[in-house]
This record gives sequence, structure tokens and C-alpha cells, in this order.
Amino acid sequence: MSNYAETFSEIYTGRPTGRQLYLHEKISCVPISNVSTVASKKCFALLGYACDEGVKRNLGRPGAVNGPDAIRKHFGKLPNHLPTETLLYDVGTLQCLEGDMEVTQRALSDSICQLLQHKHFPIVLGGGHDMAYGSYNGLKKYVAKGETIGIINFDAHFDLRNNRQDNGHTVNNSGTPFYQIAQDCQADGTLFKYLCLGIRQDANDRILFETAKELDVKYIMRDTFRIQFHNEINAWINAFTGNVDHIYVTIDLDGFSSAYAPGVSAPSPMGFTPDVVLESLKTIMATGKLRVLDIAELNPDFDRDDQTAKLAASLVHYVLHAERN
Repeated sequence: MSNYAETFSEIYTGRPTGRQLYLHEKISCVPISNVSTVASKKCFALLGYACDEGVKRNLGRPGAVNGPDAIRKHFGKLPNHLPTETLLYDVGTLQCLEGDMEVTQRALSDSICQLLQHKHFPIVLGGGHDMAYGSYNGLKKYVAKGETIGIINFDAHFDLRNNRQDNGHTVNNSGTPFYQIAQDCQADGTLFKYLCLGIRQDANDRILFETAKELDVKYIMRDTFRIQFHNEINAWINAFTGNVDHIYVTIDLDGFSSAYAPGVSAPSPMGFTPDVVLESLKTIMATGKLRVLDIAELNPDFDRDDQTAKLAASLVHYVLHAERN
């Protein structure tokens, strides 16, 4: 793929121990073309999505193109508690060339399907939230016909903007991926199952709430998406996941309060906190249905002391280790 770049092991650094005590000593960088089916109990594959063309089209602050490597640099420094037999790969990065976001999304879709076919758990590092369209479609290609996919989005925004312009042209961006998915589902008769956690009224206009209602989107407002309500939140998550066969989770870092995630395109101090996300992820992973995870909207240009990159790396670390058994 012309828009594919291999990851080299030099990006993963940290304290040397010779005993794989840290993830930079555990992870192996391999070209995605060399991925093959594994018999290991668990195999995780990190894949970068270096694209912020969708953010630019959505009039946001560019810079998320550098998100994948920023996450990698901090991920490698984290401690490794994975079993010896668990495999951890970095399979490279998909790049957006000449502003052609749609080609990058298709490459992401193909790559995720390939990883799933080879029994790898894909974790995509972004990159603008337009990645969600590629991530979802990769899983959709993989699952059997008639099986349902539930999307769970940790986000302040619905990302349900209509991609059709007044002049009749279609313009996809980082704010349209779930609207695009919904339209595809209507076209092919697939059920559109979408749960959004952390929605803010000050981050979505009236039309977006109306669209969410029309599409029967389930959502929890930020006022309720708080750790003190975790029992109620877990009940809603279980009700949603109980009616789907597979789960795709996407975490938009701009949903977090800027106290935790300043390095995003659209920061706000009114966002949610990491503890409620971790509690929710625990509930989701307990279903055994999680198939794909991605993390979107890291913008290193606006980070403070790499705080947002560290948050993203720690989220990946949490999922890896919660899934290890």
C-alpha cells in the first residue's frame, strides 16, 4: 500500500531490564503484510491512522496526524504484566496522502478485517475521528452475515453531522462517521446500533439531537456519565450489549475534560473523567464481545507535558491487561 508505513522498533524506548518488564521489550514491530494466524491465547495488534484531513474539513485544529507516534512513545515506557504467551505487535501506520481521507479509511477497513481474520485484536491509534468509519467497516466485513455490531463511543459529540452539502456534494469529515454508518445500514438493511457515552449539550446543536432521535441512538449525557452513577451506567451498557453480537469501541479523547486531555482538536473543561471510562470499559470487556478498539483525536501540537498522549497510552495499557485472561 502506498499509504502504508512500517513501524520501526526505535520508536519504543524505556527502561531496559532484559526481562520484558516494560512494553517496549515485549512489543514486536512487523509489517502488516507479514501478519499470519496465531494459535496464541491472545494477540494484540497496534495500527496507526495518521490522518487529520477529516478534522480540517470539519474546521478543527489540525495536528492529529502525529497522534499515533505520540501514543507509541509513551506506551513503550509502561510496565508489562502480560503473560509470556500473549503476543503484542505493532503492524505499522496508514497515512493520508494528498488529502485523500477516503482512501485511508478504505485501507483501514481492509487492514482491520485482515487482522481479525488472523485472530489479532486490532487497536487503532489516531488520528481524526473519521477513523471510525474505517474501523466499523473493517469489523463489518469480518462478521458473518446477519450478525449485529454495537458501536460504543466515548465522546462529547454524536459525530452525526449530515455529510450532504447544500450544493448536493458529499463531504465526509471527522464529524460525519456515524451518520455515514447509519446511512449505509439503511441502504443494506443492517441494524444501526449506537451508544454514545458523555454527550454534552454545549457540544452538539439541536439538529444533531434530532438526528440522534431519528436514528434511535442511545446516549448518556455528561451530567449522568459520572463515576458515582457507575451502577446505572453499567446497567445501560449491559442492556445495549445484550442485544448485539459484536462490539466496536471508539474513544474520542476530546470527550475527556481538558484537565486530563488538553491535546485535542476541540478541548473543553466540561468533559468526563478517566475513572468512569475505565469502569465502563471493564463492563464492556466482561461481555466477551469486544472486537475492535480505536482511540481518536490526539493532537500533540496542543498537548501539555504529553498529558493526553500518556492518557491514551494508559487506556491502551488498561485494555491489554484487562483482556489478558
